[in-house]
Formats: sequence, C-alpha cells, structure tokens
Amino acid sequence: MHFTHVAIVMPAFNEVEGIRGFVDEVRENVRPLADRVTFHVADDRSTDATAQVFDDVDDVTVEVQPVNRGHGPTALAAYRAGLAAEPEVIVHVDGDGQFLGADFTRLLTAFGATGADVVHGVRDGRTDPWYRKALTASVGTLIAVAAGRRVPDVNTPLRAYRPDALRLLVDATPTAATVPHVHFSLAEARAGFAVRYLRVASIPRRGESTTGTMWGRGNGLSLPPKRLRSFARTALAEVWTLSLRPAAPLRGIRRPERVAR
Repeated sequence: MHFTHVAIVMPAFNEVEGIRGFVDEVRENVRPLADRVTFHVADDRSTDATAQVFDDVDDVTVEVQPVNRGHGPTALAAYRAGLAAEPEVIVHVDGDGQFLGADFTRLLTAFGATGADVVHGVRDGRTDPWYRKALTASVGTLIAVAAGRRVPDVNTPLRAYRPDALRLLVDATPTAATVPHVHFSLAEARAGFAVRYLRVASIPRRGESTTGTMWGRGNGLSLPPKRLRSFARTALAEVWTLSLRPAAPLRGIRRPERVAR
C-alpha cells in the first residue's frame, strides 16, 4: 500500500546526540511508502540543543512545550501536532530512538494490509532495567483483567494509527495524563478497535548522555529509583480514575465508523 501522507510524531527530551540520525533512518525507510513524510517533535523543554538540531530540516517541525511536563503530556502534544497536519496515518515513537528504521516499513505495511485502526509494535529484546519490565508486566496484567483479554506490551511507544481512531483517544485523555498509551490500549480493547500486533526489535537508546531520555536509563541499580516508584503510584491512581472506575471518561469510547472512500 502507498500512503499520501505519513506523519511521524515524537516526544523528546535531551536527545541531541541521537535524534537526528534516528529521524534520518526512519525517513529513509518510510519515504518509499508515501508521497509525503513529515516529522512532528514535541520537545519537553530540553536543556541541550534538541530543539535546534532540526533548524535546517524542512520536513521536521519542533514544538517546544511551555514547561517541562514529562513523557505522557509531551506524547499527547506530539499526537495533537500530528493530527493537525491531517495525514493518512500517524506513527508515534519516542525520540530516544530505541527502534530500527526497517521496522517502520514493516509497521506501515501491516497497517495498510490489515485495515487496522492501530498497529502496535511489540518490543522484543528490551534492554530496560528489570523494574521497568516488571512495571510493564504488572500493568499489562491489570489491563488484561479489565479488558477481558491480554494486550501484549501495553505501553509500547511504537504505534501506527488511523487519525479518526486516534482523535477519539486523544480527545478523551486529559492533556496532563502520565500514561496515555496505557489508557489507549485499554480503550482500544474495550471499544472493539481493530488492533494488530507486530513484533519489533528493541535496541538501546541512541545517546550516551545520562541526562537524556524521558524515562530514565538503565544504570545498574538493583532497585527501582525513588522517582520511578513515585511515578508508578501516580500512574496506577490515574489508570483507576481515567480508565477503570465505573464513570471513567475513557470507558465511553466507541470505535468510529469506517467511512467509505
């Protein structure tokens, strides 16, 4: 399948060392599949030159956020920027470059061939610390119970969406949400979205700086850092409030009707 316009959206924080090379790799792999490819970077007030690294690149737009807010709100800002461009398909990926460009070709090919509302890239070979993997697994179990079926890699940042399906999810999720992809995964399962899963390689972050990446990097610690423990408590409370309780706003989402072309 050939697309008219593919928008790649990225939240980023202090990724100056690797983000331009990552975008170049993604562009090289996606360009044969589309008439037009654009990149929309939401920069979470980086303290390095991430916001300036694309000043001379025509197909990349960088929006610096008003304040540093963390991964979730910045991902939602990136999604909104992609939706505003009115593409045929929106692909989200984190700016730390933990995926291979070739897998974007596979993701979009699966999206076009299956008629899915969304295709999730399910990460193989994750190099994250054990406590991040354990957190993802625990949340995945919770979501499986709530949704009535297992969702592999519930918080994966690599996703390709139909814009009308994505807009329902973004509009229903508060702009300050810390784990929008968890909410999206649960809402998709409950609402009967056509979701496809594609196994993709997970590779180490492309920068060496310890101040990079919005999630923190593996540092050899045997116990989760205090910041992550606090984040986990906040995220679980948020999942209950926005997605699990009887009056939760994301419980009311219904799959959009497909419009014949």
